[in-house]
Amino acid sequence: MSFQWLQMRITEEQERRKREMQTLERLPRALEDLTRSLTECIKAYTAAFGPESAVISAMPHKTRITIREEADGKWQSRAKVEISLAPEMPGFQVLRDGEPLKVAVGLLPGDKVSFREGDTYLTMEEVTRRVLDRAFFPKLRE
Repeated sequence: MSFQWLQMRITEEQERRKREMQTLERLPRALEDLTRSLTECIKAYTAAFGPESAVISAMPHKTRITIREEADGKWQSRAKVEISLAPEMPGFQVLRDGEPLKVAVGLLPGDKVSFREGDTYLTMEEVTRRVLDRAFFPKLRE
């Protein structure tokens, strides 16, 4: 005997697993995309505050950003941000001063990705702001 509800659930689970696998495969490239956008932000910041004021380094599954400030003629580290892959979500875990930020990544048609924090969908601009704003401008209010 074949149960219709069971066949529907099996199909749903197969599709869910396929989407999850595709998202996990796309996740490293999504981090590369985010790193490129963050690099543009770093370029603008260093143009305004000096070439030593911020550094970004990319690794296969992680991106690190260090924000520096000049004090007594020396550049001192003021803030650090680390973005790493979080396959269990799937998405990114952003560690920064204060509480961590979790950004879920989803797939859209055309090999594009969506970003979500909680129930809020984010644009790339919003993601870069949430990652960098506090590190760049700790004394300014949102």
